Amino acid sequence: MNSSPKQLEIKDFDYDLPDEKIAKHPLAERDASKLLIYKDGAIKADNFTHLANYLPENALIIFNNTKVVEARLLFKKATGTTIEIFCLEPADDYADITTAMLQHKKVLWKCLAGNAKKWKDEILVKKILHNGKEMELSAKKISRRGENFIIEFSWNDEQLSFAEVLHIAGVIPLPPYMHRDADDDDKSRYQTVYAKYDGSVAAPTAGLHFTDKVFEKLSAKNIERNFVTLHVGAGTFKPVKTATIEAHEMHSEFFEVSAALIQKLIHQSNQNIIAVGTTSLRTLESLYWMGIKVGRRSPVKSQRNITIEDITIHQWDAYELNDENISLEDALHALLEWMKANKHDKLIAKTQIIIAPPYKLKVANVLITNFHQPKSTLLLLVAAVIGNDWKKVYDYALNNNFRFLSYGDSCLFFSS
Repeated sequence: MNSSPKQLEIKDFDYDLPDEKIAKHPLAERDASKLLIYKDGAIKADNFTHLANYLPENALIIFNNTKVVEARLLFKKATGTTIEIFCLEPADDYADITTAMLQHKKVLWKCLAGNAKKWKDEILVKKILHNGKEMELSAKKISRRGENFIIEFSWNDEQLSFAEVLHIAGVIPLPPYMHRDADDDDKSRYQTVYAKYDGSVAAPTAGLHFTDKVFEKLSAKNIERNFVTLHVGAGTFKPVKTATIEAHEMHSEFFEVSAALIQKLIHQSNQNIIAVGTTSLRTLESLYWMGIKVGRRSPVKSQRNITIEDITIHQWDAYELNDENISLEDALHALLEWMKANKHDKLIAKTQIIIAPPYKLKVANVLITNFHQPKSTLLLLVAAVIGNDWKKVYDYALNNNFRFLSYGDSCLFFSS
């Protein structure tokens, strides 16, 4: 069991980030970014094209193959007022994001609405030209929960799924700190080259640096690639506004992992496992704790009676569950047996795990990531991986012209 980080003060995870250090646009070449390497307290700098030089042979590297969707929809009222609808995630009516994305004719979605005070109860309509025909997309408010709305979208081309409607009618949602609208270049560059499954409203940015050239160099070192899918939510940008971590509500996100990958992780459990990005790391660590939960409930509850809700990972589970030093192999075996008993070849679940000091990694031991915002849960995760040296790393980057945040440069961290 990890000691709890609840009493950590967020002010201890702050640093001065001048606006000019934030990368507003991608570099001309993906792999031309800088790479900061941190290992055993030492820092060095190189170019991302040389990443493979610093990775151990015969490792397993895990990527997040989620795809960013055009989640910003702009509707113009008859008065000329623009209402911006930001699609966050499906309403609770659907089992997962993929199911909701594949809906035809209409779908329910949790959204934020810009200019919401000027949107009464009328149905908003957006007309789009698609394949030479005019398509109508309508938005109707169903209910409100806090700052979120449940909105019913409907469209009059029954051949199109909601994912296709977003591709046609929506705009890529760049992070707010870029202070600009998305352009044509962002359609491809705010997307990894291996993006596959629609569902994210933000890119898993550590993956933006990878190219075929980098992949070839990884293969030459017998580094095997595999994938998880975690759909990144807008909560990834949510700053910690409370004095201590305890009062901060961590966002939850959908993820999918195949049984084949879990089996692969078992075989690799005594070797190096590299997570590309905080999303991949959160997914991998969640698998361990799900295995612990299965083990705690079985044989008291037969495996076929353990539901996905029983083993969903909540914010503080990693600190409140007693793992009694259960090995990664044993935890993943338990999870795999549960999947087999319930005839799941794929695990589809939600995780709300928060990784913060003094958390000790259970699955991965190497992290590739970008530089993160001050006072963010992502920076807390970095501090869990490399300890207080995060300050030394970030000072080095600020003093050596590294570019920060989503379109910025990259880090390679070996856990301390």
